[in-house]
Amino acid sequence: MSVDSETLAVYGAQAQAYADLTEGLEADKHLAAFIAAMPPGARVLDLGCGPGRAAAQMADRAFVVDAVDAVPEMVDMAAAHPGVTAWQASFDEIGGVHIYDGIWANFSLLHAPRSELPGHLATLKTALKPGGLLHIGMKTGTGEARDTLGRLYTYVTGDELRGLLKSAGLAIGPSWTGRDTGLDGTAADWIVIHAHA
Repeated sequence: MSVDSETLAVYGAQAQAYADLTEGLEADKHLAAFIAAMPPGARVLDLGCGPGRAAAQMADRAFVVDAVDAVPEMVDMAAAHPGVTAWQASFDEIGGVHIYDGIWANFSLLHAPRSELPGHLATLKTALKPGGLLHIGMKTGTGEARDTLGRLYTYVTGDELRGLLKSAGLAIGPSWTGRDTGLDGTAADWIVIHAHA
């Protein structure tokens, strides 16, 4: 599995608290930009979908939505949203060629080991249709560390993430940075990048 067992256990135990934390996703400007970039009837992948709030927003736009998460409690929550097809899978179980118009990888791959990021990004690029959009969000910094809840994070710099995306064959688009408080109550810096296949 690409995500360690302690991280999965934390998300399983904190599934409802995490769902509560993502309650205001309707106002997420990054999700709105991703949705606006999709063609009518787009097929999209929500990678590390959590409770499925983003997937639900996309399904409301009549997109064909595949939602995957490695945590069964999260998959159950995501599957409860109308129009969302959700199943349990880790990052290394994603495959397919030219399937998706868009992939929403919003602060999910930050739980993958750094050594596995190039392979995961190459797989996502292959799964995108030509010109398809990858949205990726990561916490910024260096190294790997566990938060106070025990979740393992891989931190990247903006330049490092751009380099990884370019190496995977993706064209770099706009990016955004910010700082927010997460599930563990700690503020952290982040970057979001849009890249195209």
